[in-house]
Amino acid sequence: MNSKWATLGLAALLGVAAGCRKGDTSTNPSTDNGQQGAGQSASSQQSAPEPPQPIAVPAGTPITVVLSTTISSRVARPGDEFEATVVEPVIVEGRTAIPKGAHVTGAVVDAKKQGTFKGEADLAIRLTRIEVHGKGYMISSSAYGGTEKGKGKRTAVVTGGGAAVGALIGGLAGGGKGAAIGAGVGAGGGLAASGTTGGKNVEFPAESRITFKLTEPVTIER
Repeated sequence: MNSKWATLGLAALLGVAAGCRKGDTSTNPSTDNGQQGAGQSASSQQSAPEPPQPIAVPAGTPITVVLSTTISSRVARPGDEFEATVVEPVIVEGRTAIPKGAHVTGAVVDAKKQGTFKGEADLAIRLTRIEVHGKGYMISSSAYGGTEKGKGKRTAVVTGGGAAVGALIGGLAGGGKGAAIGAGVGAGGGLAASGTTGGKNVEFPAESRITFKLTEPVTIER
């Protein structure tokens, strides 16, 4: 009998010891791993870099583009769209707001072929949209325009914000080459932009390099 009771007592003690080991989580591997994972996640959140801030491009900023196709007053109509490519990056406070190669869309704002308006041909265009890093932005720019007068006389003018701010170049004889000066020339400054008039109509050939100026600010997201 004494041996039997001794055996039962030993078994009870072993059972209590086993229960204590199960309840002790201080050395539980899964708990330790969970705590380490939470610590690493918090550390990652604290060290994550701040997203790039948007860049505000102010009104008056020049944008130089190259035309993708020829635009002619003989066939163009107001509202017709054209495409171009930015050839010089637009830098604002040391940051590139609009990179070289950005795709640009523009529209014809005035087009009259020779003989339909007092013997003159007129053509004016402006930028309307720009794409940066796959995102499109509506923009408003000064207009670039030219006039082919009757009897061989040629002039070219740039307008900005709907009002003429350039100066007529020329009264050049037939066979001469028109040129247009960027918005702001009336104030003694401005950027040169190439433009030609050909035949009896105004024509801006493909690959023409033209500088426009923003008439309203635009914010570029990064």
